[in-house]
Amino acid sequence: MWAKLFLRPSFVNRVHLTWSCRALLTMQLKTKEFESLFTDGLVGLAEIFQKNQFELRIAGGAVRDLLSGKRPEDVDFATTATPEEMKSMFQTAGVRMINNKGEKHGTITARLHEENFEVTTLRVDVQTDGRHAEVEFTTDWQKDAERRDLTINSMFLGLDGTLYDYFQGYEDLKNRKVRFVGSASLRIQEDYLRILRYFRFYGRVAAEPGQHEPETLEAIRENARGLAGISGERIWVELKKMLVGNHAGHLLELVYELGLAQYTGLPADGDVEEMKQVWQRAHVSSPKPMTVLAALFRKQADVENLDQRLKVSREEKNLGLFLVKYRRDLVKGHDEHDTMKPYTDFITDSREPDTQSKVLELLKYQGENKLLDELRRWSIPRFPVSGHDLRKLGYTSGKEIGTILQELRDMWKKSRYQMSKDELLSTLSQS
Repeated sequence: MWAKLFLRPSFVNRVHLTWSCRALLTMQLKTKEFESLFTDGLVGLAEIFQKNQFELRIAGGAVRDLLSGKRPEDVDFATTATPEEMKSMFQTAGVRMINNKGEKHGTITARLHEENFEVTTLRVDVQTDGRHAEVEFTTDWQKDAERRDLTINSMFLGLDGTLYDYFQGYEDLKNRKVRFVGSASLRIQEDYLRILRYFRFYGRVAAEPGQHEPETLEAIRENARGLAGISGERIWVELKKMLVGNHAGHLLELVYELGLAQYTGLPADGDVEEMKQVWQRAHVSSPKPMTVLAALFRKQADVENLDQRLKVSREEKNLGLFLVKYRRDLVKGHDEHDTMKPYTDFITDSREPDTQSKVLELLKYQGENKLLDELRRWSIPRFPVSGHDLRKLGYTSGKEIGTILQELRDMWKKSRYQMSKDELLSTLSQS
């Protein structure tokens, strides 16, 4: 089996570092996470490329994850074979190819043993406009690495475990540093979305907030306007990932300090101090991205404006509107024996099916972690009386039935949802 050729137990976790004259760092990686990638599908893919004498390496984020001791969720591959050469190889081997949308960018998706494998030809950027790039294919691995955004994303890993690192990405990863490949300004001008990707990866990799290289922040400030030309959907994808990572409060503050907010749909007068406090209270509870972002909004119109720019989902927009509306008014009760009552009453009275999930996010926003745990365990009780029950007792007026049902519901809520149908109906004969 292919994996057995390269993953002998005596080599597991052994590391060997060498430097070439091209400043290439190589290292031999042998870990259980790496070994676990060698499914029947990958073994079959590797054999096809080996037979046709083309190089195949793992690329980008998967390499970063493996070096961090994680098994990557997605694995992308790079190769010296052109798309036409890959198609010929796969056709000869009887391998099915799917989703040809990526072919013009050099990506062929092959399906082996019920797995999909995206393989992309090495590329160089010929021309960029800050959003898209025209590319040419190459066989030079370093040229392909040069066009990538961050050093920690520019590494390749051979299927024998050899790391190919042209820009000291491994050192940066060990030191938890986030740096652009080469000139930060040039990398950003190739695709302005890389500004937000920098923040996103800073939140994933950096140990502490505020450890940025000054020239990187200056390059971001100088190129902030470029974000105006990036689609709202792409910006929102990156913002969401940043908001659920580490240091989100610090990074959002930087968004304002560096003049990015006006180009990303965020309010010009965003309440940065409120956001920092909410992040401090909420980040341990895994808040949704909108929960943190809502702290910037001073009014519901800010949510509407954000939606116009970023095209957030209906669920995300409704959560933002809900938090801005109720964050000051829907608060814990004064009864020390039932401080959760205002929240449970609100949920019980609501006609919306997702109210409980919104209130959970409100509790994260407010930092009410004890109530958050209680509400997670709480199930919405069912009001035991219906209009049919009242009609059986002789009530016929719809208006009267509605009034009585509301009175009974209020009584039931005051009992902390404990009164039964019989107990509630018995109060009618007493009145």
